[in-house]
Amino acid sequence: MTEVPGAIEIALRARTVGQLFNSFDPSPFREKDLDVGVEEFVTGWVRELPPGAPFAIVVHLPPEEAARPEAAGIGEAFAHYFAYRAEAGEHEQRELFRIGRRSLAIGVVVLIACLVASQLAAALIPNKVAARVVEESLIIVGWVANWRPIEIYLYDWLPIRRRIRLYRRLAAAPVQVKAG
Repeated sequence: MTEVPGAIEIALRARTVGQLFNSFDPSPFREKDLDVGVEEFVTGWVRELPPGAPFAIVVHLPPEEAARPEAAGIGEAFAHYFAYRAEAGEHEQRELFRIGRRSLAIGVVVLIACLVASQLAAALIPNKVAARVVEESLIIVGWVANWRPIEIYLYDWLPIRRRIRLYRRLAAAPVQVKAG
């Protein structure tokens, strides 16, 4: 792959091509999972970069390893792996939103039931202080039942979205193999 002018170089050094990939993954070479340490190293570096900053992943191998046919497919393997991780993140986000919709439906039903029950309790309990305590308690329970869907739709999806963008960025990154 050609060099990207002004790109920040994320350098990986390995003794063999196999060190870059998960040795327990039986998939064909271009579809193998990256080694956990390699993934953490690369993603950690890219997270630290300013958004949109150009970068390239440079894999340094001994000359005999760099000449192997597998070395020419490292870039494709990295792109495939990170594209797969982005797709898995999208599935995770869809599942989170599915849970959020279900939780919201349950929460709204519980809130309505609690609001109705609080009005009934206020009308049926003769002691005004006790009626007020029951009324407020039911209203709190109704809102607490909506805590999880609110949390999902306000906060929980953001880290997943960030991870998807990171993996897409990594999937599109140029990968170079250098001997030496």
